[in-house]
Amino acid sequence: MAQKLFVGGLSYDTTNESLHRFFAEAGTVVSASVITDQFSGRSKGFGFVEMSTNEEAQKAVSHLDGRELDGRRVKVEIARPKTDGGGRRDARPGGGSRGGGGGGRGGWR
Repeated sequence: MAQKLFVGGLSYDTTNESLHRFFAEAGTVVSASVITDQFSGRSKGFGFVEMSTNEEAQKAVSHLDGRELDGRRVKVEIARPKTDGGGRRDARPGGGSRGGGGGGRGGWR
């Protein structure tokens, strides 16, 4: 079964193709993608690589973690599954208002 890897510390010059070639040293690469900003198109400095087997993924972690790619030392680790965050990280449970209001003149009478 295929195994997804997280790759951090990527150079802004790293492309999907160069990431694919780098990981091909460890085995069969199913997919390789550098994550980019949707507005600027610039790399966010990390990406994901999917290796064809768990064994090849482990080999990639042990052989490629800490190695240099496009002038930067990369961090390679098994990707954690996506969690269902349900929206923004800073959302507060319970909804509602943050309070406040008031102000103006007068106060209590």
